[in-house]
Order: sequence, then structure tokens, then C-alpha cells
Amino acid sequence: MRFAVALAILTCAANARATGWTDVGQDLKARPKSEVHVEGAFRMRGELLHNLDLDRGLSPSGEALFPIAEGNPTAQTLTYGDMRLRTDLAMYTAGGAVAVKTRIDVLDNIALGGSAAGVPSASTTQRASGGDALRIKRAYGEVLLPFGVLAAGRMGAHFGMGMLANGGDCADCDSGDAQDRVAFITPLVGHIFAAAYDLAWSGPLANRKDGVRRIGYAPSTQVHGATFAFLRWNDELAHTRRRNAGKTTFNYGATVAHRWQNSDAPYEYLSIAEGARPTSTTVTARGFSATVLDAWLRLVFPHGRIELEGAMLLARVEQPSLIPGVTSNHPVTSKQFGAALQTEIGAPQDFGGAGVDAGYASGDSAPGFGASNDPLRPAPRRGDLDGPQANLPYDRTVDNFRFHPDYRIDRILFREIVGTVTDAVYLRPHARYALWKMRTGTLQVSAAAIASWAVHASSTPGGKSQLGFEIDPTLSYVSHDGFGVAVEGAMFFPGSAFNNLESRLTAKPAQLLRVRLMFHF
Repeated sequence: MRFAVALAILTCAANARATGWTDVGQDLKARPKSEVHVEGAFRMRGELLHNLDLDRGLSPSGEALFPIAEGNPTAQTLTYGDMRLRTDLAMYTAGGAVAVKTRIDVLDNIALGGSAAGVPSASTTQRASGGDALRIKRAYGEVLLPFGVLAAGRMGAHFGMGMLANGGDCADCDSGDAQDRVAFITPLVGHIFAAAYDLAWSGPLANRKDGVRRIGYAPSTQVHGATFAFLRWNDELAHTRRRNAGKTTFNYGATVAHRWQNSDAPYEYLSIAEGARPTSTTVTARGFSATVLDAWLRLVFPHGRIELEGAMLLARVEQPSLIPGVTSNHPVTSKQFGAALQTEIGAPQDFGGAGVDAGYASGDSAPGFGASNDPLRPAPRRGDLDGPQANLPYDRTVDNFRFHPDYRIDRILFREIVGTVTDAVYLRPHARYALWKMRTGTLQVSAAAIASWAVHASSTPGGKSQLGFEIDPTLSYVSHDGFGVAVEGAMFFPGSAFNNLESRLTAKPAQLLRVRLMFHF
């Protein structure tokens, strides 16, 4: 039991509740007086990355697969380090029916040595960081009503395994989803039912007369969303009790979300020169709508677990042009499918465990993987790594499903080179073993092997489906008092999908070494 709790410290940072529907209102209970709870974690990590461009030359568009060292043409190794202080605050009123919560990240993904004062070689300090160095990720309120819980504000968004909607709570997560929403959650007949309204974008803003507040002056450009979900769910403590009693637990859930936007103001979020803007209006027709259906299953045995998530996304953009006054005669459509499977033989408190994970993300036949959603990227050429999957007027479909970037399955291919799992199928056998269990903590070794293939060979730089094979070993120590350290390695053996046909170069292996320190409070 203590090992399971300690392991969670290494794998998950502190959670500002409301990461998913199962967290909202769970800690609202009778309290004799007002209380303030503070928890969080400090993370520091360093990386050594060797040959992540696979030494296969440039793409037809003149880009490397990964940044390469400048100043030394023969250099193959890059280094990087960063840190993050995450603080979750929860403030409860007397009686316990109302709570206000925030998540604050300080120095989030700020590079070590990235703020030298003055001449770097003579700098004796780091400049005080501003701007993105302080990020308010979440701020919302909860109130317990006689028939459920009402929550409002900017809160985390997570569902199932985090394949599609991911709150970014893991120790190595870098982003995470949050929504400005009003949500109502109620327990009924052994299930959790939830409904929410989201305002994803309020459109272009103008100052009001007081010079403080602002107002959206193009209501038709607002992006709205509605979400409905139901779940049958047990928390980790319940799973531990049921495991110890020899019982099997079946959890499941489904969510459907719909988002829409009638018109758009693309110059508000695109980096386009002021001189290119129209003189009359920045608003253009859009006609965007998207619907997502996501289902999740989890079966927990006394000594094992099977978990599955599958999602389908259907979208349509009636007017895909980004330039006001310039119209397109054909819509852009999208049909995307994704699924992920996790299996584990062995309970968290067991000395060892093993399993096989798998995943599928639908692809698109256009060149490049389509991992980036930057609309200003030029249309990819055959042999490029990435680029928009729609190329008007010739190609009007975007069918590649993208896993959330914080859903980690490897350390080099999908995380660093491609950017996320998309247009791919993978198999991931894994195993772990506790080398030493002490009163103060546990030393554990684990390893995973990932074999992957492209759904559409035309998407890959080499025009072949075999993406490659990766081995990811880990040595970790987790103490019971809140400290954790992990040493993570990776070796990626690229397949023929990354060979450079124009230059007749064969992709070569890449390596990665990462050390991560976690201080939980």
C-alpha cells in the first residue's frame, strides 16, 4: 500500500482536482472552519540527446527531423535542462460546501541557463523571469448542492486514459488541457453524470470605457462547446481495498462533445503582417463544427489490469479560407479514429509486473504526419516529416487522429521526432521489477520496447511503413517522504520510413538519456 502511494508521487504531480469529471467535488465535506490546503511538486530534469535527426540529411523542404548542432558540423549531441514548481491551492469555506482552487506553475519549462544576465560568459546570475515564467493554469470554484456539484471557471480537462483529453498531471507532462467552463456533476444509480458548457474563444476584444474590462465585439466568432459524460468509477484507494479482498472491479465511461464556430477572425491569432490585413473587417465566414465520441473501459483484477480507450472525431469546415474576402468553394472534412490499450499483470504493490500495450491512430494519405496544427506551415512535399494534411483545392480531408502529446508511449520517435502518436500503429511490451524495497522507499527497474508502423506509407519521409523499434529502460527510486528520482534511457532504431531517398542516406540510430528529480510536498 505504501509503495503504491509512493509510486504515484513519481508518476503524477500534485492534482488540483477537477482534472476530470471524477475529481470535481470529491473533497467537499463537512469542515468545522475554513481551511487552506497546499500541495504540489518541484521538478528538475536534464537530458542528453544524441543523433535525433537520425543523420539522414534534410527533407525536400530543407528541414532536419530534429534541431542539429551549429558551429560544429560533426557534432551529434545536444543537452537540455529545465524545471517547474507546481503549486495547487484549495480553499474551503466553513461547512465545506464551497471550495475555490487554483493551479500555479512557476518556471514551467524554462530552460536551465536560459536567462543569463548580460554577457553570458561573465554572468553571475539569472535574470528574474517574467511573462510565461508564472502561469495560472487553473482557477475555479465548486459548490455542493442538494442534487449534485456545480463547478465554474478554468479547470482541467481529462477523460479515461488521457489519450485524447489529458490534464497533464504526470511528472513528465509538459502541457495539459484546461477549459473555461460551467459544469454540473451528479451521482445517480451508481454512476457519475456530467454536463458542461465551454467557451473556447471569445473572439476579438475591444477595451471598454473604464480601460480595465474588455468586450468581444464579434459574437459570431466565438467558439462554443457542449460536453456530456457518464462514468462508473472507483478511485485508487478503492481499487487497493478491492484487490486486497480478492475482488475484480469494472469501470467504464463515455463522453460526447460538440464544438462549433459560425465565423472567424483569423488575424487575431495568426502572425500576419499588419499591411496584409483588410481595411474593412477581419471577420470571415467559417462554419466549423466538430463532434467527438470517446469511450473508456477498465477491468482491475487482484493482480492485473486491462484498460482500453477509443475515440472517433468528425469535423467539417464549410469555409476553410483564412483570408477575409477570399472564399473557398469546397469544405474541409475530417474523419479520425484512435484507440489505446494498456495491460498489466501484477498489482502496483507487487514486486514485479509485465504487460503489452497497443495503439492505433488513423492517418491521412497526404505527405507528412500532420502532427502540427500550425495553419501557416506550407503544404508538405513528399518526403517531408510534417505539414498540413489539407491542401486546397486538391486535398480537402484531414483524417489523421492525434494522441494527446502528454500521453507518453516512448521517448524518442513519437515524443521528440514526430511530436505525438498519429498515422501510426504500435505495440509496446513492458516489464518492471522492484530491486529493493526498504522502509524509506523502493528502487525499481523497468523497460519497454516499442515497435511502430505508419498507417499510410505516403506520410513518412522514406515512403515506407516501418517506422522503427525503440527500447526504453528506466531506473527509479521513490521515497515514502515525497522524493523521487528517475534515470531514463532510450535507443531508437529507425526503419525504412526515415531513409532519405533523394540523398540515398540510411537513417541511423538515436539515443537519449534523461534524469528527473521530483520533490513532492
